Amino acid sequence: MDIDLADLGFWRRPLKERNEAFARLRELDRPVFFPERRVPLLRSGKGFYALVRHADVVEASRNAKVFSSEPAVTNPEPPGWVKHVFGESMVNMDDPRHARLRRIVSRAFSPRMLAGLQDGIDRACAGIVDDVVAEGPGDFVHQVAARLPIHVICDMMGIPDGMREQVHRHVDVSTAYTGVRPSLPQTLRMAGQNMLALLALQRMVIQLGKQRATAPEGDLVSALVTANVDGERLTDRELGSFFALLLVAGNETARNTMAHGIKLLTDNPEQRRLLAEDFDARIGGAIEEMVRYVSPIMQFRRTVTQDYDLRGLHLKAGDKVVLFYGSANRDEDVFPDPDRFDITRETKGHVGFGGPGPHFCLGANLARQEIRTMFRELLTRLPDIRSVGEPELLPSNFDNSIRTQPFTF
Repeated sequence: MDIDLADLGFWRRPLKERNEAFARLRELDRPVFFPERRVPLLRSGKGFYALVRHADVVEASRNAKVFSSEPAVTNPEPPGWVKHVFGESMVNMDDPRHARLRRIVSRAFSPRMLAGLQDGIDRACAGIVDDVVAEGPGDFVHQVAARLPIHVICDMMGIPDGMREQVHRHVDVSTAYTGVRPSLPQTLRMAGQNMLALLALQRMVIQLGKQRATAPEGDLVSALVTANVDGERLTDRELGSFFALLLVAGNETARNTMAHGIKLLTDNPEQRRLLAEDFDARIGGAIEEMVRYVSPIMQFRRTVTQDYDLRGLHLKAGDKVVLFYGSANRDEDVFPDPDRFDITRETKGHVGFGGPGPHFCLGANLARQEIRTMFRELLTRLPDIRSVGEPELLPSNFDNSIRTQPFTF
């Protein structure tokens, strides 16, 4: 088979070729094993089984006791010293540690909290479109998609205005590092930049947390560093790790969906017409279809904790599996004609926000809220806005990110 999902070169291939490769893998009777190569600065393992069918990804997601997120969910796996430098992210934890952190931070995503963010999101979207009108068309990612999520997250956390440009730069560095690096020198350079960026973000919010602990305000940092009704709060390291996770994961989901979304609406004018005819009735379905079609985060790894049979495959304790969300979202058994973009499609069950279970994306509703508000503002004030040409994709096995997308109106 000429498919090697462990080869980072595979992820430089055009998206159409990669989708065709996954379609071939879904036709097989059982998951395929891919041996790993040594990757500089990352831990080399014996390899992993690729879960590419929707049913397999859902089964592994629901059964967190067998399919563990520890020691790490990224693929390849980072070396062990990383968690000692940056602290542990909740995405790399199982219960009860994961449940404790999720319980504390989930207050940020309650319906009441999200409703309270709407006015700020409205103002941010209006301001972004004001700037687009003043600047003229250029790059949709830089001018629109990359700006809103970070603005919203900084508002939630209470990050002062003077620090936000610095936050944006650090997030861009971290996003670039998820891409495929062509050489060892570039890998080393980008790894160093990424570590410095993540450390800077953590130091920034930890210092802010110390201020809020003595003089709390009405922001999320204040809530996270002061005792809640259950008597629980985040430590400094946990606060720093959560902020980094929120910026990287929370930013990329909405950013990637919006950047791909303008291209999808341009390339599918009949779908755009349907959305414009009744925005309020159809935007919900449009967002779910965008997330399904795009799969903003393409994969996560799990470690098997005990012997387990999965679709004719006998897994042993210690085996690694990788959940390929992008492939599961194109599974023909669940989504007929999956390569067609259709905002009227029944998308219930897509795994664009992760599979069902304890690690389902905590910020999914916030991402939906941001995407809905931004497209409402864009299509109302710039009804002929459209992408121009092909996007420049970030070559990555993790982040379905667009570097640049020219647009006009």
